[in-house]
Amino acid sequence: MHKISISQSVIDRVVARRGREHIFDDLDPSKTALIVVDMQNGFMKHEVAHSPCAMAHEIVPNINRLAEAVRATGGTVVWIQTAFTDETLTSWSTLYRMVGTKGAERRRRSLGVDSEGYKLFPELKVLPQDLIVEKMRYSAFIQGSSDLAAKLRQRGLDTVLITGTVTNVCCESTARDAMMLNFNTVMITDGNAANTDEDHNAAINNFYLTFGDIMSTDFAIDCLKRNAGKKLVAAE
Repeated sequence: MHKISISQSVIDRVVARRGREHIFDDLDPSKTALIVVDMQNGFMKHEVAHSPCAMAHEIVPNINRLAEAVRATGGTVVWIQTAFTDETLTSWSTLYRMVGTKGAERRRRSLGVDSEGYKLFPELKVLPQDLIVEKMRYSAFIQGSSDLAAKLRQRGLDTVLITGTVTNVCCESTARDAMMLNFNTVMITDGNAANTDEDHNAAINNFYLTFGDIMSTDFAIDCLKRNAGKKLVAAE
């Protein structure tokens, strides 16, 4: 698991701006979605991966725990899968120019929708009531990437918990865009995985300072359970 390091100067500035460390600890569980980004074989199994992240294996138990808690408190679990399509060779040509011919071919083999790499990692506990959303860019929310925002709004969801891999690319991109589309956004510190602690912590610190909240898995589950309990008491 990553060694989490949140700068005290970042915490101090967050508290000065927002009045407390966790601005979204009052989240409504029934309006909350757990977003699981790119936990696919193509990022986790070396034999089929185009860009493996070893640390992603370490966060699987936390993601499964969060998914269970979100479902139990009335929220929604969403599994995001990145897909390679020939169309993206043109519409996202900038990426393929940067990764080159070999990189593009690895992405095709690993993330084509009929490939083993496209499939979700088998140790994830995906249930029939969960949503599965396909994306075409690093961010699941950017225009043209997916219909995730519309699906969430159709269900009255306004808060997202971001988990997955890698922290500083697809997860951070998705989290930033979620906030800018007016979702209350939380990155789970021990539910995201990057290739190094430095990459992970830089993304988490930067996101926390400007874009949203951060929570550990245990803290987020406590918030879900506590706030669900408050709603039950209020309804009696």
